[in-house]
Amino acid sequence: MPNIHPTAIVDPAAELDSSVRVGPYTVIGPHVRIAAGTVIGPHCVIEGRTTIGRDNRFFQFNSIGATSQDIWQDVNHRGEVTELVIGDRNTVREFCTFNTGTHKEQGITRVGSDNWVMAYVHVAHDVRLGDHCVLANGVTLAGHVHVGDWATIGGLTGVLQFVHIGAQAMIGFQAHVAQDVAPFMTVDGNPLAVRAVNLVGLKRRGFSEERQKLIRQMHKLLFRGGLTLEQARAEIEALGAQDPDVRTMLDFLAASTRGLVR
Repeated sequence: MPNIHPTAIVDPAAELDSSVRVGPYTVIGPHVRIAAGTVIGPHCVIEGRTTIGRDNRFFQFNSIGATSQDIWQDVNHRGEVTELVIGDRNTVREFCTFNTGTHKEQGITRVGSDNWVMAYVHVAHDVRLGDHCVLANGVTLAGHVHVGDWATIGGLTGVLQFVHIGAQAMIGFQAHVAQDVAPFMTVDGNPLAVRAVNLVGLKRRGFSEERQKLIRQMHKLLFRGGLTLEQARAEIEALGAQDPDVRTMLDFLAASTRGLVR
């Protein structure tokens, strides 16, 4: 049996690997599945149709898998099954709230693997959080937000519904993010603006000088060249549409619906 503290309440229908550890006064519902090596701290509530992968660590006082706070979900709910799916090796600090999805999309909120989630973070319904992301204290991701791999979001930042944040992006402290943030860029300020390429992050992750140079070219075309978005997109494509970093940028721009922070 899993290592469950005697004060914890785990529904008999929940599926916990034998190596899972559950702390005091935690409550786990009947539709929860937790894979090997995961540690659930004290005073957590894990409910709904929630699937948690391997080797995660949840600190105390987390609410994981509660139904969404979307008022229209309550008004229009037709009995759809919604879920929360969390990957492997995530660290989730104190007082975080992760909600299940809604029928407006696929009914699933997805959190990837190897993320570092600090205290008081809210992950709303239908969010897609990639891998290797850092969410500092007090970050709020509203419904339907997509965050790419290796993104970093500064403390007390709020991200508006349906906004997309690109891979390798860096968002500064206390930002109000109401438009899409392009991959590889650093943004901050109020109003929010692109400041530079996220070179510190790229270097830490082993991007070569050649790759950094190409990304700096895309930055200049998009944000410093005085071009319209369509003109910049065409110039970026001319850099080499098959290059993986160029492709990342072009695909992001094609999927953008909220306008671009510039």
